[in-house]
Amino acid sequence: MSQWPSPLAGYEGAEPLPTTLNPDGKSLYNPPGPRSAVYDEFPKPFDPSKNGFDFHIYYMPAVAAHAQFAKELHERVRREFPELRLYKLWDKAIGPHPTAMFEVNTFSPHQTGAFFSWLVVNRGPCDVLVHPNTGNALKDHTELATWIGKRWPLYEERLHGPPSHSS
Repeated sequence: MSQWPSPLAGYEGAEPLPTTLNPDGKSLYNPPGPRSAVYDEFPKPFDPSKNGFDFHIYYMPAVAAHAQFAKELHERVRREFPELRLYKLWDKAIGPHPTAMFEVNTFSPHQTGAFFSWLVVNRGPCDVLVHPNTGNALKDHTELATWIGKRWPLYEERLHGPPSHSS
């Protein structure tokens, strides 16, 4: 038996999906169905008392061009996404983060997708740790995290304490 729940839970007894190809000759035809609720609400086990995702935007403060770009990116995010929560620039490592960074929080799947796609093409030399908030800081920052750019090692031992705004 698998240690993970089946991704097909809830679809037991569903009609088999067709194997028909779309006109492009490559992709599979998917019959119309109900719209997934995760377009509008984060799935379990997200902690509904917190924001959905944290984006930790890392930069190297000792490299003047990186520090300047991060400062400008920080301002651009404030101007382009005023509905998101943005924290100050930290010019040194803080919490589990191994280098300077700033944090941006998203509150809905739509915000998360829009900000993620924008950041992929506008992050410059910065690397980004993206993680959900499920109430398990260690799992959120490691197993459930994803990276845009290079992955940085975290100070995982700092994720076992009480939660803080900079985790």
